[in-house]
Amino acid sequence: MITGGSDGIGLECASLLAVAEPGCRVVVIGRDPRRTAAATERLRAESPEVTVDSLLCDFADLPAVRRLAADLLKTCDRIDVLLDNAGTVFSRRTLTADGVEATFAVNHLGGFLLTELLLDRIRQSAPARIVFTSSDAHYSGTLDLDDLGFDHGYTTMRAYARSKLANVLTARLLARRTAGTGVTVNALHPGAIATNIWGGAPWFARPVLAVMKRRMESPQVGGARLSYLASSPEVEDRSGGYYRRNRLREPSELARDDNLGERLYAVSARLVGLADVSDGSGSPDGSPSPTGS
Repeated sequence: MITGGSDGIGLECASLLAVAEPGCRVVVIGRDPRRTAAATERLRAESPEVTVDSLLCDFADLPAVRRLAADLLKTCDRIDVLLDNAGTVFSRRTLTADGVEATFAVNHLGGFLLTELLLDRIRQSAPARIVFTSSDAHYSGTLDLDDLGFDHGYTTMRAYARSKLANVLTARLLARRTAGTGVTVNALHPGAIATNIWGGAPWFARPVLAVMKRRMESPQVGGARLSYLASSPEVEDRSGGYYRRNRLREPSELARDDNLGERLYAVSARLVGLADVSDGSGSPDGSPSPTGS
């Protein structure tokens, strides 16, 4: 299953996986009903032997993520691959209904919560894979746990870089916690891809982005790199890595700070309304625990 699967690299990855795995089931998760329906129709036309289902979810809406997880647990006896690919940017600092900065909510917290709620099912389905779509932007990312939402100093790229750093930290921590279970967890930079994600960039950056798009790689290229981590036998036993162009790369110094990863995990658990998952006490149905906030 793939979040952010209705467009861009998510859709192209879903297309490649459907072609490569006849008889499989692909679950596309998107936010926009029209684009998600169109993506589902395309995949079914391309690969009629594959079961293609779709679900809607706005990853800025944590209750919606919980409903999504509940639906998936009801309808999926096994989860072989989870691709946490949903992402966006905002031109202005925006808060979700939960009071969280929206870039961090969509790009990190939504996938964090979904993965936690599905993790037992994924473990039961092993061998299985979890992949986080990050970015080389994480190299410039900072992480102030006392000001995750940039109450001070917000810019589009600072917020984006922080969320992508959180992706790598989370992937590395999950890889440690799932070691020996048959579940692998990796993150990747799909490349500088010409997708619609930058439609939310500030107006003054759009002319520059329009020029840059001419030099960017296609969604098909990015989708193939995501598909590589999702299905290639070359990486079936590799976990905790950060990949660029299908090659293992060393992430930033902050991304390699395992203590920071543990602290981020605890803060994220509280923000999404789970108990501190470091002790495995998060509520399996996604409801807030007594210690959740």
